[in-house]
Amino acid sequence: MLYSVYCLDKENSASLRDEYRTSHRAYLDLWKDKLVFSGPLLDDEDEDKQLGSLFILSVANRAEADDFIKKEDFYNAGVFAEVRIVRMRKGRYNPGLAASV
Repeated sequence: MLYSVYCLDKENSASLRDEYRTSHRAYLDLWKDKLVFSGPLLDDEDEDKQLGSLFILSVANRAEADDFIKKEDFYNAGVFAEVRIVRMRKGRYNPGLAASV
């Protein structure tokens, strides 16, 4: 099953994000077989300003998606103000477009 994990950052959490970026990326590497897509959410006018994170997971159930975020470094460091986990299914899929960005 696919799940989107949509996370919005707390105000003024950029320094926490910077502090935990290396361990966050190492954690994502542990999930490479289940992580379909991930990336930071960016401000429309200032692309250097990160607003949150999006993860698309391919996991067996909601409990596994919950487990993913509960052990994620940004989550545990207090970077996120809000996390929404929503089950989804693949509709249109064009990986070539994502690769060119």
